[in-house]
This record gives sequence, C-alpha cells and structure tokens, in this order.
Amino acid sequence: MAKKDNTTNVINENMEEKEFSTLNLGPTHPATHGIFQNILKMDGEIIHEATPTVGYIHRAFEKLAERRPYAQITPLTDRLNYCSSPINNMGWYMTVEKLLGAKLPKRVDYMRVIIMELARIADHLICNSVIGVDTGAMTGFLYIFQWREKIYDIYEDICGARLTTNIGRIGGFDKEWSPETWKKIDAFLEGYPKALKEFANLLERNKIFMDRTINCGPISAQMALDYSFTGPNLRAAGVDYDVRVMNPYSSYQDFKFDIPVGQSGDTYDRFMVRQEEMYQSLEIIRQAIAKMPKDEPVHADLPDFFLPPKDEVYNNMEALIYHFKIVMGEMDIPRGEVYHAVEGGNGELGFYLVSDGGRTPFRLHFRRPCFIYYQAYPEMIKGSMLSDAIITMSSMNVIAGELDA
Repeated sequence: MAKKDNTTNVINENMEEKEFSTLNLGPTHPATHGIFQNILKMDGEIIHEATPTVGYIHRAFEKLAERRPYAQITPLTDRLNYCSSPINNMGWYMTVEKLLGAKLPKRVDYMRVIIMELARIADHLICNSVIGVDTGAMTGFLYIFQWREKIYDIYEDICGARLTTNIGRIGGFDKEWSPETWKKIDAFLEGYPKALKEFANLLERNKIFMDRTINCGPISAQMALDYSFTGPNLRAAGVDYDVRVMNPYSSYQDFKFDIPVGQSGDTYDRFMVRQEEMYQSLEIIRQAIAKMPKDEPVHADLPDFFLPPKDEVYNNMEALIYHFKIVMGEMDIPRGEVYHAVEGGNGELGFYLVSDGGRTPFRLHFRRPCFIYYQAYPEMIKGSMLSDAIITMSSMNVIAGELDA
C-alpha cells in the first residue's frame, strides 16, 4: 500500500497492517484553553502517542525580571497564572521579604490569606466550570461565573485592577481596606456556599458527567510523584501534600482546615478535590476575619521598599527622597540566595532568587507548576479517546501563561 502524506504504515505483532494518522491538537484549537500544541498519533479515535510543543507565548519573564527593580517585577508575576494572580503577587513579595529578613504584622499575614484564598476559589471555579463545558454542560459555567466577578469586584476595591492585579506591596499593603471591601467579602462568604452547592447539584452526581470523567486521564500516586506533581492534581491521586501545611507561610499555621484527597487521580477526582477545596478556602477566610488583629499596621517597617504617605511626601524632604528612590528602583537589596514557595491555584509556585547586592535580581527562576505537570500529559492520554484528551487537559488546569512564562 502506498503511503499517504499524513499517515504512517506500521506492522503489528500479528503482521497485520495498521494505519495511523497524525492530528494537530492546537496550537489555536479553542478547546486547548491556550496556545500550545499536541501532535497526536491516532489509531482511529484512539490516541497512540502524543508529542507536546510548548513555548508559543514564551515571554522570557525571568530574564525581564533580572533587569527590573524588585517592586516592578510584580506585574510579571500577574501574567503567570492569571486566573489567580494575587497568589503569584504574594509569593513574590514573601520571597523578597525572606531575603530582607522582614517581620510582618499578623494583620498583613491574615489579609494576604484572605486575598489568596479568594484567588484560589476564583481559580478552582473557572477550572471546574470549564470541565463542565467540555463535557457539554454549559449551564453551570454561566451560573457560577458571576461569582468570579464578585471576587474581581473585591480586587478592584483594594487595588483598582481585576485580572492582572499587582495587588499589595513588598512588606504588606499600600493602604487599609475600605469598609465597602469588607462588606463585599462578607456578602461573598454568605452567598457563595449556596451557589457552589447548586453548581455541585448540576454535576457531581450527574450520570453523563460521571461517565465522561470517571477513569478519564487517570494518574497513579507514584507516577504523579515521579513527575513532581503538586497541588490539586497530586492530591487527587491520593497524596496529601499542601505547601500551606507542610511549609506554612503567612501564618497559615494559625488556621484549621482539611486537605481533600482523591483515590484514582482521574478527571472526576480532580474535579471533586477542587470542589472541596473551595469550601475549605471559605472556612479559612472566615477564620482569618475572626482572628484579625484590629490595631496593627497594614505594612512592615521597610522604609527602603514601602512608599511613604502622600501627605509626608508633599511636606517632608526626606519622605520625598525615599519616594523618588523607591519609584526609580534605586534601593539596593542584601546579597543572598533564597527559595520561597506558596500553594498556588495549580500547585507549588516557587521563586528562586539570587541577589548580588544590587538593585535588580542577579538570577530569578519561577517554579511554575503547570510547566512541570504538563510533561505527564502524553502519558495520561495515551490509549484514550480524542474527546477524553480535551477533558483531561481541562481538569489539569493547564494555564498557557504559566506554562510558557
């Protein structure tokens, strides 16, 4: 038989001729949720093997950061996992603060926890609703998505931005949150559990949804560890690793919450783990509000990195000088080498920072969980149907901005 341009002829063990076809999944396929490509070797509708291609939107953030003052690197972290950008912001601030040896007020820690858990809910909300869309269930997405907008309203009250937030500062927050912000947080805590329950009723015991997700894209605990999985994808495989518990930061040790785990590591388990984590995040926020110190500042004592109040800038020469030097990036940072990780929406988000004592990082590396666990994707979809490959990718929550950086 003559070869066709897009096929390969293979002789199997029984000497029967088998014809494979090649299919490009991406880089602009709308169902891949980002610009990345998978070259699939197909036996009919069964995936025989997959070869991923990354780097379509690589923006060299690590090298860009090495030419920027520390306070100006935050907008780069926004554009990693943009579904939960405040977690990226806080992780970067904590890395710099670790190098500075800064001690933060408890109020700052708790306010950061509230922001990070709201961001986690927004991230999981998007991921789970999109899994529903990819199985043909649009209603849940349209209903639950309005609650992401309510979270973005809270961001906007705090910092003026919604998606790429640049929220907070090295050392804390630029100002106290307004009473309106706290009211919106309280309203979210009151209303979202009911909406989340209604969303769960649409999908969790839905026969069609369960048939499409159970045993779809499974990964064992050992394989997940071999591929350095973290976050919900690892916990869905049965491993209860959570950075907030194993290496607490921002006073997470002050809060009680459970770590949801799955068993089979399939799409349904990943969905259910994220569902339960949203409930746990709500409980953490409630605890943070209840324990919030009332009479503490919202920033650490870091005059070299924290802008002085405007009224002082207008009336005090020393404050004006500090303001100018901070904005222009003229503050040196101590020499040192640190690594700090936070529990991002997708897993362990780490920052490896090397300082030579100058005004910009000497070296900076982002540990992006998407980039690490995406390497297992070909193994997870091998032998599955093409339609399962889309759902598996959705359930892994692969964010192209974080994958490529």
